[in-house]
Amino acid sequence: MEIMTTKQIQKEFLTEADELLSLLHHDNLVIIDTREPEDYIISHIPGAFNLYDIFTYLATKENGGYEAMRKTFARLFGTVGINSNKKVVVYEDAMDNGYGRSCRGLFLLKYLGHKNVTVLHGGFQAWLMKNYPTTKEIPVPAQKDFVVSIDNSMIVNTEEMLEALNNPNITILDVRDHAEWIGVSSSPYGPNFAPRKGRLPGAKWLEWYNMMKNVNSIPWFKEPEELKKLFAEVGVTPECNVIIYCFKGARTSNVYICLKMAGIKNVKCYFSAWNDWSRDFSLPIETGYPKHS
Repeated sequence: MEIMTTKQIQKEFLTEADELLSLLHHDNLVIIDTREPEDYIISHIPGAFNLYDIFTYLATKENGGYEAMRKTFARLFGTVGINSNKKVVVYEDAMDNGYGRSCRGLFLLKYLGHKNVTVLHGGFQAWLMKNYPTTKEIPVPAQKDFVVSIDNSMIVNTEEMLEALNNPNITILDVRDHAEWIGVSSSPYGPNFAPRKGRLPGAKWLEWYNMMKNVNSIPWFKEPEELKKLFAEVGVTPECNVIIYCFKGARTSNVYICLKMAGIKNVKCYFSAWNDWSRDFSLPIETGYPKHS
């Protein structure tokens, strides 16, 4: 079995601005902009389609759960011309101010079976830093049939998450902001957006911002060896079976990429996340600082 090098693993998830520029006019490329529509209208990468739903869609039981999410995104990805032949590059404004929305796009595409997808490393800000071309022109997509092939190895549902709480062989990693972790705030949308505040019992905490470092005022993912050390500090090693969660799967997807780049293979996401868990009052939670800290 071939062992992938660090650079190969990075290329599986990240596209640098220079490479994207060289691909701009290729017929098999689809670029997805996940920013707010009003920002997209002002300026975007030539040929990019705006799919803000990648960030905003909430996969809760009330919203139809994972089944409705699959149907929604299969339709949306088809409307912008994605099929199995296309290479997809997803971007947000910057890696730290969009809550990992471009990474959420990558995760959703991979989960639905589309493997040839990467994130623009450094986001739109990295593109602008290079003075690469932008446009206001909105492209007209050639709609395709997006064929779904679910990869269930990437995701867990609420029932599986509940079972995992009592499994010593599974490491649960909470990657939300500090205020959410200790139960002061329920979400990035505001302290009281969700009905309960707290965290999943027994979860370890590593704030998602730690995945990145600033160079030339732009946040980039840390190098794989740096990430590996960072995860090891909270007890997450390559041998671990890890389930990550945040509020709705965006910051989770950011950390998912980093775990993979760090060589941690057995990673799943609880994509419904705190937004769904907090709404079922039968499910256990913890609040405050952990007793062992």
